[in-house]
Amino acid sequence: MNPLISYISERLDEKIVASKPVSGGSISSAYRLDTATRSYFLKVNHGPAALKMFHAEQKGLQAIEDTGTISVPRMHLVDSANGQAFLLMDHVESKRPDAGDYQRLGRGLAQLHQTVHSEFGFRDDNFIGSLPQSNRVHTDWSEFYWLERIWPQLEMALQKGLLAEKMIPSEEKAIGFFSREFGDVKPVLLHGDLWGGNYLIAMDGTPYLIDPATYYGHSVVDIAMSHLFGGFGSAFYDAYHDQIPKVSNHDMQIDLYQLYFLLVHLNLFGSGYYSSVASILKRYF
Repeated sequence: MNPLISYISERLDEKIVASKPVSGGSISSAYRLDTATRSYFLKVNHGPAALKMFHAEQKGLQAIEDTGTISVPRMHLVDSANGQAFLLMDHVESKRPDAGDYQRLGRGLAQLHQTVHSEFGFRDDNFIGSLPQSNRVHTDWSEFYWLERIWPQLEMALQKGLLAEKMIPSEEKAIGFFSREFGDVKPVLLHGDLWGGNYLIAMDGTPYLIDPATYYGHSVVDIAMSHLFGGFGSAFYDAYHDQIPKVSNHDMQIDLYQLYFLLVHLNLFGSGYYSSVASILKRYF
């Protein structure tokens, strides 16, 4: 780490007086760097796609910041040195959320989801976890969701022997079903991977989004992911749905959007996610 710390110090033109490992997810190593006046959060990854992954994260955070709706940490550097890609941003001192914090997070996310675009997708492809995520632009949401989200993950699972071909619906059937159940969807800016590890509540109560997989899609995608591993608490959902009400088939939409994230976990972590994926495929297809 010392050569990398020296390189970052030179780039910042600031002396780094302390560094220590911190929790930062399973994909990259994470560190807190302190100077005499401020603290930074550093992510480091040795993988062949790491620099591309960090640039994608930077673009996603910038897109969220540009909406002026919800905070993200300020980005400082995305670069590589000595075979290590790294991303450097502000360190946000965080606390355990209370009900008021969840309300602010819910309101902020609802405001983000009112950032409307003309098409689904994003200007660049990015990543969901460590897997590539295609953001090829579409004007039809159901086609986008099948062609850029569900089918690539199903195909990967088939190739890995994690799913049987007989479980997979046809493109025509899937897109037709999605069109009926999703209805008229407006492209809005999504975080794209909104589980409990991808937001922070600063000590002053300000909510921050981190580690996005950003694109323009259906707002319920973020809500579906937020429910997948325990949920964010009723104060969050009440505040969010005060601005963006649920539709009549909300629970079905949650299932269909969780299918994508469960397929991602199946492909990343293996057969432990098979039953959850199989249950949704059997229920709806």
